Parts: sequence; structure tokens; C-alpha cells
Amino acid sequence: MENTIFSLIPPVLAIVMVILTKRVLLSLGAGVFASALLLANFQVGETFRIMWGAFSGNIYADGEWSTWNIYIIIFLLLLGVITAFINISGGSRAFGEWAVQRVKTRAGAQIMSALLGILIFIDDYFNALAVGQISRPITDRQRVSRAKLAYIIDSTSAPVCVVSPVSSWGAYIIGILGTVLAAHEVTEYSAFSAFIQMIPMNFYVWAALGLVFLTAWMQFDFGPMKTHEERAVVLGEVMPPDREAPGELKEDLPVSTTGTVGDLVWPIIALIIGTISAMMWTGGKATEGHVTILKIFENTDVSKSLLYGGLIGLAVAIAMFLRQSFVLHGVNKNVFGIGVWEGIKSMLPAVYILFFAWTIVTLIGDLGTGTYLAGLVQQSNMNVGLLPFILFIVAGIMAFSTGTSWGSFGILLPIAGEIAAVSDVSLILPAMAAVLAGAVFGDHCSPISDTTILSSTGAGSHHIDHVVTQIPYALLSAGVAGIGFLMLGFLHNTWLSLAVTLGLLAAVTLIMKRNHSLKSTMES
Repeated sequence: MENTIFSLIPPVLAIVMVILTKRVLLSLGAGVFASALLLANFQVGETFRIMWGAFSGNIYADGEWSTWNIYIIIFLLLLGVITAFINISGGSRAFGEWAVQRVKTRAGAQIMSALLGILIFIDDYFNALAVGQISRPITDRQRVSRAKLAYIIDSTSAPVCVVSPVSSWGAYIIGILGTVLAAHEVTEYSAFSAFIQMIPMNFYVWAALGLVFLTAWMQFDFGPMKTHEERAVVLGEVMPPDREAPGELKEDLPVSTTGTVGDLVWPIIALIIGTISAMMWTGGKATEGHVTILKIFENTDVSKSLLYGGLIGLAVAIAMFLRQSFVLHGVNKNVFGIGVWEGIKSMLPAVYILFFAWTIVTLIGDLGTGTYLAGLVQQSNMNVGLLPFILFIVAGIMAFSTGTSWGSFGILLPIAGEIAAVSDVSLILPAMAAVLAGAVFGDHCSPISDTTILSSTGAGSHHIDHVVTQIPYALLSAGVAGIGFLMLGFLHNTWLSLAVTLGLLAAVTLIMKRNHSLKSTMES
């Protein structure tokens, strides 16, 4: 069953079930079972052995602890505890009161969140969670739905990271580019200069970012997002009342009466500085020879850095709580244990979803789903001008099916380089840029993607609400980006193709906005 069309069954099953049933763990569990069943050739005993191996491998595999996964889980729990103490110390309340005096519109709240997403470009995991913690009090006050905030976070985290050379994503991609260019003896540019030239070719990134700001500025939403936004505006319900969201505190915690904005800001600043410093430290330790910023980010240990940053942020959050409790007497010191437990509980739904997502991604990798999709590209006999467009679509399908853009990069970038080198070497950069763009697009749409899950968590949105509401926006961005890649493949003009992509995006959005306004006028 490996490396065949049957390898598509588990991800398709999980994705269809999660959309139809809205039950994430059940759907992911079905995908896990289907993957294991195929790998075991329908032998029931072997199926359960494979499932257990995949589940336990998230924590311990091949005689070693799976430190990446463990550190990410601990970081999520730390973030929940930090959030609880920020609330208890009165930081969230004070920040909300401060922000409501300065951010006075729904558009302003959304644009502020998008700008924060662009500024925090070091890593997509950190981006998704940090931006959510900062923005949520403000967007809640301005009646912006949690689904809309999750969309803003998701559409600014990975897109910015994938075009930033000084990020965990950029370093990883540049490392692959160097191997691809060397393999095909392309010497006219280095891996770094190739990455820089590919930035304007990543049409999906620019379309996705443009759509975030257009919809915020015009206050225009479509698809399922419109329902969430109308509920937030009219009823003040930022998420459906029958939903539970990961990252949301379940109990009403006591709140200090003497809290200030600093009780929120200082733990977040400590978290940011601690994480970035840890990334520099772990990357520097792992770098041999001449040390540069690029090499540091290429070798940094992101999960360990997040853990260290989380511990530093937690230490500051606890210090602020102790100040409120023992110095200012704004809150009872006995609620310390409650804060820890409620913070951990708030993140457990996200941990469960992430754990199941990691499991199905592992099994899909064993089935060779990505390899099968990539092989279809290699075997096809296409017009070379269609190469960027075809790779964009295939990378999107691969990332959507496997839930990993990084895995899609690793498989498809070498294949894209090989096809371009054989057919038309001038298309090697457009072909690889199309892979990057398509992988981010597929990742945005996939309910089994870890970045999608963490964007939901950061925003405090129900996971499926985020997936269902974001897909129409991602499809619109992908539609105009696809036209851009067609132009790039045949005209070989990056800037003209980018201008057409953004122009089409603006035109389509304005037409949809006008039609929506006309329909509303006629109905009234």
C-alpha cells in the first residue's frame, strides 16, 4: 500500500470526517487507524502494534526521548499557566482597558494583530501563540470573532516566516536550496541570494497577506467567516456559545484589583526575549566554523528555545503574581495552585489534538503519501511553462494531505530543482518558489497541520471553526497566485506576475464587496 494511490485514503478520510463531524479527535483517530491498517496489510493485531508504536513514538522512539515533541507540549502547558497568572494578576483586564482607549475600531484591532504577526517573524509556532496572547484582549473588546483572529494569525505567521531569511523556516529552506543548487552545478547565485530572489516569486504569501489587510480595512468577510463576524458584532459572542476552545480558561479566576498593563506586558516581553536569546544560544552552540546570523538560525533548536523562553516568561509571570499578592494585596496568595492547574487544563485540548496530528503525520509518512504525489510530477510529460503552476498545486495537495509544509519542502524542492534543471534551468528558482508557496497554501487549509492547530490555540478559537472559515480565504489567495505562477512560467517576468497577482486580488475583493453591499441593500 506504500507509495500508491491508496496512501491518500487516511488523510482524505481524516479531513472529510473532521469537516463533516466537527469532532477533531475522532476524525484524526480514524485517520490513524486507517493508516495503520494499510501499513499492516489489514492484519488487526499488527494494526494495533503499529498504532501503539506511532503514539508512543511521539514521546519515546528508537531508544531516545522525542525531545522536539516533549518540549513543544511543555511549552504549550507553560503558556497556559502564564496566561492564567496574567489574568489573575489583572494584566489582561488592565491591558483591555488601556487598549480600548487607543484601538477604537474593529478594523484597527485586526490591522494591529496582522502587524504583530508580521513583526514576530522568528518562528511560526512562537508567532501564532505570542500574537494570540497579545491580541486576544483587544480583538475581544472590539467584537472581532476568534475565528477571524485565528485566520489573521495563521495568515501572517507561516507566510512571513517562509520569506524571512532570519527565521527557523528561512534557515531550513536555505539549507535545502544549497544542496539542490550544488547537485545541478548552478553557480550563478548562492543559496542565500537564490532565497532572496525567490521572495517576490512567492505569490501566495503576498496574496494571503494582502487579503488579511484588505478584509480588515474594508470590514468585509465572506463564506462561513461572515456568520462568525456577524455573531460577534450583533451579539458580542466572539465564538459560538456551544464551542470549547483550546487555550481558553474554563473557570472564572480571581482577578487582582490593582493590576496594571505591566502585569501583561512584562511576561510577554520576557517570553519573547527569552525565546530569541535561547535560539541564538542553541544555534550558536551548534554552529561550527565561521558563525553568522544565518548559520545560527539554521542550527537553532526551536523546541528547546521555546521551552527556555516559556520558563523565563513563567518566572516573570509568577513574580508579577507574587507582587500583586504580597506587596499590593490585590489578590489572595492561595489561588497560586488554582492558577497553575487551570492554566494546564486550558491547554490540554490543544495538546490532545497536536498529539493525534503528529501520529497521523508519522503514519502518512510511512505510507509514502508525499512521495507518491511527488512521483506524479516527475512522471508527467508537461509543457515546461506549466511547471511552476503544477508544482504549486502539487505542493498544496501534499501539504494539505500530510499536514506538514516542511515535509513538502524536503520532498518537493529537490524534485522541482531536478525537473527544472533537465527541462529549462532558468525556471529553477520559479519552480522552487512555487513549491514554497503551495506548501504554505496546503498547510493553511489542512486540519491536521500543527501550525493550523497552534493558530487556533493562540486565538482561543475552536479548531474546526478556524479551518472551515480560513479555507475560502486561502482558496481566493491561491486562485490569484496560481494565475501569477502561470504568467511566471511563460513570461519569466517576476514583477509583472506579482503585480497581476495583487491587482487581481484587489479587483476580486472589491467586486465581492460591491456585490455583497448591493445584495444587502436589495434585501433591506
